[in-house]
Amino acid sequence: MLIRNSREKDNSVVDAAGDFSQHPLPREMPQSIDAEQALLGAILVNNYAYDRVSEFLTAEHFFDPLHAQIFGAIAQLIQEGKQAVPVTLAPFFEAAGPIDDDLTVPQYLVRLAVNATTIINAKDYGRTIHDLYVRRQIILLAEDMANSAFDAPIDFPPDNQIQEAEGRLYQLAEKGTGGTGEISFSVAASQAVERANAAYRNKGKLVGLPTGLADLDKKLGGLQPSDLVVLAGRPSMGKTALATNIGWHIAKNGRELEDGEIAPTPVHFFSLEMSAEQLAARILAAEASVSSDRVRRGAVDDREISDFIRAGHRRSGVPLIIDATGGISIAQLAQRARRTKRKHGTSLIVVDYIQLMSGAKKRDGNRVAEITEITTGLKALAKELNVPILALSQLSRKVEERADKRPQLADLKESGSIEQDADVVMFVFREEYYVEREKPGQTDLAKMAEWSASMAAVKGKAEVIIGKQRHGPLGVIPLAFNAELTTFSDLARERHSFGMEAYHGP
Repeated sequence: MLIRNSREKDNSVVDAAGDFSQHPLPREMPQSIDAEQALLGAILVNNYAYDRVSEFLTAEHFFDPLHAQIFGAIAQLIQEGKQAVPVTLAPFFEAAGPIDDDLTVPQYLVRLAVNATTIINAKDYGRTIHDLYVRRQIILLAEDMANSAFDAPIDFPPDNQIQEAEGRLYQLAEKGTGGTGEISFSVAASQAVERANAAYRNKGKLVGLPTGLADLDKKLGGLQPSDLVVLAGRPSMGKTALATNIGWHIAKNGRELEDGEIAPTPVHFFSLEMSAEQLAARILAAEASVSSDRVRRGAVDDREISDFIRAGHRRSGVPLIIDATGGISIAQLAQRARRTKRKHGTSLIVVDYIQLMSGAKKRDGNRVAEITEITTGLKALAKELNVPILALSQLSRKVEERADKRPQLADLKESGSIEQDADVVMFVFREEYYVEREKPGQTDLAKMAEWSASMAAVKGKAEVIIGKQRHGPLGVIPLAFNAELTTFSDLARERHSFGMEAYHGP
């Protein structure tokens, strides 16, 4: 049989006094040569066994290097439409040295096939190989953590090491590898075909998460997994309100599956400006059709406060998770997002807003480099968790200096990396805000009449301007804005989206 390439590790243990002392404890890394041989033999007897494990198993998951090479050669032949048997595999190992004095690699391939009993358990063998690989990776990660803790300089923050370790553990738990790594074009093409077919089967329905705004969804196709969507605007334009509308709609309504079932869609909302209580109060006020400002001041009547309280009870099960930690760093945000994804199965992350975050490293006042680190981190996180991230951003003051105050990509504050890293950049714009501030004095009747006409034309209206969309069209989407309830809706429908749909969750 093949010589096993086991490795022995010297482990440090702590004595009763708490001191570290070296006690060599030789231990073999978790592995199963028998399972690897059984799987390879099953595939060589019947190549259909490969299809049962190819979705989750790759050559790197094998402990024995020769077994990894054999599996890799098998995968190559099968993907080329060829038969993978000892005879066709032998040319791959012509230059390989013998396993021992009495056994060459081609002879070993024949032995694997001859000793194979059944392909029925092929998937179980594959899972065993994969699980043992994950255990080995955990051991190596633990060793890296210990070495890093021992060797780190005194001024190196331990939080950085914790965040890095948690990120690696998350990736390991989700994929069984340190990341998606390289994939062949055939795999990528299969994924693209599957997504296109899903869109076709939907017959015009959204593939992404619906925003609750039909006209916006037509342009975006919903919020797509792994996309970084930036929603930017000047203060008082309503970007927080719009992001809240979208996040609440997704969390409240869930998502309809192909079989008609409603799947919950938890939303993780990082509210860096408003407290969790303030955000919840705004949402419940809109649900109860009561002014959030009057709720805050206590200027509501008995019926309105009763409606507000009922809305709180009725919507208590909506899976909206609010994190209102101020001044959070991109590393901390990623750490918490991974944890919430594992615990709740997050479907969307909302970040309000980019400029209130900090980078992981001190930049000596270089805010541009810090924002670049943040946006790059958000895009990487969206890909890692395979969820859309809706990140809000401020715009620079130069918008106010133009006659036409509609924002442009050049107005993104502090960094061109926002435009570069984002898959979609949208701007929210309300001309009503600017017209209202140009109100003339009451004595100038002509100007007052002109202003009143201008105000009537823009009152209650807003625009979402799509300034960048990596895989779709640009354009302007007119919306209605209810200032009292701080809600947006499709202009043609002239109804707010809060409270219109029933919550299908628990």
